[in-house]
Amino acid sequence: MRVDLKATAHRPWQLPERSWSLHMVWHELAFLHWAVDPDVLAKHLPGGLQLDTYDGRGWLGVVPFRMSQVRPRFCPSMPGLSAFPEINLRTYVTDGEKPGVWFFSLDITNAIAVGIARAGFHLPYFRAEMSMERAGDEVRYASRRRANEGAFEGSYRPSGPVQRAEPGSLEEFLTERYCLYAANAKGRVFRGEIHHEPWPLQPARFEIRTNTMAHQIGIELDPSEAIGHYAERLDVVAWLL
Repeated sequence: MRVDLKATAHRPWQLPERSWSLHMVWHELAFLHWAVDPDVLAKHLPGGLQLDTYDGRGWLGVVPFRMSQVRPRFCPSMPGLSAFPEINLRTYVTDGEKPGVWFFSLDITNAIAVGIARAGFHLPYFRAEMSMERAGDEVRYASRRRANEGAFEGSYRPSGPVQRAEPGSLEEFLTERYCLYAANAKGRVFRGEIHHEPWPLQPARFEIRTNTMAHQIGIELDPSEAIGHYAERLDVVAWLL
């Protein structure tokens, strides 16, 4: 494991006192973001959460990447369950104390992992047909959800040096999040803590050919209005909700 639990100076709050429960590595990740009317996003949130805004604007992200070494604490990686592509649709929220991430959907290829994530973390995972290929520094990504509308096809690549987000910047707001929120069928809200080093961000060039990921919440995303960032790899640990 490459996560340094002693490196916490960059975090907005301290680590949980209990032990982490899940390890994972995120690879070849693109942050694709759009500014969205806050009122349009806020109406899709459960009670107890408020939309987190930057310069008065809400932000919606489509995030394609690849996961590996997904495993519980003290367990080895398992063939077929520990490595797969993922793409999620997310926005940024707060419960009044800790800013975090709210997921509208998370698509992966593995049906077993979908069931585990839905039952154990109350997250809206879906099974999708997905492909991810790398040609040099370009990542070619395609995903089509099985259950309902939600598709993405495009390519992306880094286009500049690695750098950390400046404090107070939009890049920091969109990426440096150390918890997620989820809700069960009764609307009860849960928080899950995560830990990693600061994101090794690079500016990104990208081409979006298909993107219906936000149709589930009635939003059409214009590819020309997106801003993009890239990260090659990040090791992460997570705590139970």
